[in-house]
Amino acid sequence: MVKDLVPPRQFDGAQFSTYRPDPEYPSQAAAVEAGERFAGVKAAANSGSKGLFGFLKKAPPVKPGIYLDGGFGVGKTHLLASIWHAHPGRKYFGTFIEYTALVGALGYAEAVRSLKGTSLIAIDEFELDDPGDTMVMSRLLGELVDSGTSVAATSNTPPNALGEGRFAASDFLREITKLAGVFDTLRIDGTDYRRRDMSGHAAVTPAERLDVLVDEAVADGKSVAYDSFDELVQHLATVHPSKYVRLVENVDLLALRDVHELTDQAEALRFVAFIDRVYDAQIPIAASGLALDQIFGGGMLDGGYRKKYLRCVSRLIASTAQEQAASV
Repeated sequence: MVKDLVPPRQFDGAQFSTYRPDPEYPSQAAAVEAGERFAGVKAAANSGSKGLFGFLKKAPPVKPGIYLDGGFGVGKTHLLASIWHAHPGRKYFGTFIEYTALVGALGYAEAVRSLKGTSLIAIDEFELDDPGDTMVMSRLLGELVDSGTSVAATSNTPPNALGEGRFAASDFLREITKLAGVFDTLRIDGTDYRRRDMSGHAAVTPAERLDVLVDEAVADGKSVAYDSFDELVQHLATVHPSKYVRLVENVDLLALRDVHELTDQAEALRFVAFIDRVYDAQIPIAASGLALDQIFGGGMLDGGYRKKYLRCVSRLIASTAQEQAASV
């Protein structure tokens, strides 16, 4: 599990130079410069500056972590992967859920032993959905930072607000504050780059056309995962989310029939985690039934997981558009 902690293949070649800052949002260019300094690509600003009467003022101490906070689609994962590629030494890159799964599989002590001595731990989509995760990640990062490891993370939520709307965050304020103290937080503003050139809903493929697409893909030698929406949702409940990446290995097209609204939060969150892996692998999606961006019902978009669902909607629109473009 540890050796698999590397950036998704779509970010194999991610570099600071290939990130395209939106000139309307200066915080994006500032985040690139901060990431370069953190990774050691660019020298830090002068360690001190002359103040009144020529005395040298000390620069503020650099924290061991950098935290990229911003909405979905502003390129946080690209920047995180750029930091990972540029940072020297032994390093690991994984989603928040992959690190918590690692602790669950190896045990806390063995997970610490496996990660200690690394120069960098990169954590994508840092989220605290329950008190147990709060305690585990706070303790884990504390031990790693104390041993000299740097930490880079992304999230849609500032570190001092992690957990809000999901559990009694106030009861765990000490742990959350401890995590926040590790990071220099950079706010990245902007619009979702996936939707700059597209709008509307996720593309819907008519049922009869879906069968044809699948047959054509198989005839072209592609590997197709073809299931009903219900079959997929039910199967995801039998697999730990940390293993979803294995479900999409070597898949060239995901085809889903009879898509419908989800009202069960657990099913919806598992589907979100699965789509994250599908998107990371850049697998196009063809689906019949309800447009995939409309599946989160029962007021889910107004709850504590709103940002998760909106990120998933963005990725579903992009993934169905990718399939539509490929079939034209």
